[in-house]
Amino acid sequence: MVDLEQLSVADLKELCAKVEKVALQAGEKIAEQLSSLRKLNIKTKGLHDFVTNVDKASEQLIVPGLRHILPDVGVLSEEGAGTPLSDGYNWIIDPLDGTTNFIHSMPPFAVSIGLAKGNEVLLGVVYEVTREELFSAVKGGGAFCNGQMLSTTPCMAVDDALIATGFPYYDYDRLPQFMETLEYFMRNSHGMRRLGSAATDLVYVACGRVDAFYEYGLKPWDVAAGIIIAREAGARFSDYEGGNNYLYGGELLCAAPSLFPEFQEIIMRIMRR
Repeated sequence: MVDLEQLSVADLKELCAKVEKVALQAGEKIAEQLSSLRKLNIKTKGLHDFVTNVDKASEQLIVPGLRHILPDVGVLSEEGAGTPLSDGYNWIIDPLDGTTNFIHSMPPFAVSIGLAKGNEVLLGVVYEVTREELFSAVKGGGAFCNGQMLSTTPCMAVDDALIATGFPYYDYDRLPQFMETLEYFMRNSHGMRRLGSAATDLVYVACGRVDAFYEYGLKPWDVAAGIIIAREAGARFSDYEGGNNYLYGGELLCAAPSLFPEFQEIIMRIMRR
């Protein structure tokens, strides 16, 4: 029986290996449905916000699997299964991050599972289904993709950076500032990418495919697992105010360590207007 109050790195790695198996099983179930996309039961939760029977099936596999690993831990999931704890440990789950991509048969889309205590993420697993890439990390144990250790890029300047972002689905009052950031980075970086999966954006920072990522309008299940994976690979984080409220605060910026000060200054200067 795992003692949650005295978790060592070894304990977390043991838990992570079990969570990886759950994520892989869910990813396999998602992949099986790609050949029958026209038969999906697609519902709209809000403008540009979809849920499918595949999201639900993935969640119905993940939640019991995680409860088997740690029975007394809360669950915060995008599709609503489980009950989160106000304090203590919570699984934070997105059973299919990138649903809009999935229903159009366009990569990427991913399974995302994090374990957090309060505002601190201790363990994260992201399985990007289309490339069959399993990203994972535990606090103090490094970050990995399919067994290979990850590190962020040595990028030192926005001029040399490839930057990922996500488009807002609501809170359009901030759209003018956001569009200004797009223009700035289009003019002053290697370019912008919008992948449609925040979990994938974060692990791509971790493995060096992009140098930085920012977005607002985020939910904790979008970012929990990716946060610990990118951090263990060396990335730095803040919210748009320069603080640490990026797991539950709805906005996040993340960058390779040498790039972070310049990147943070630009985002804060424009988005805080």
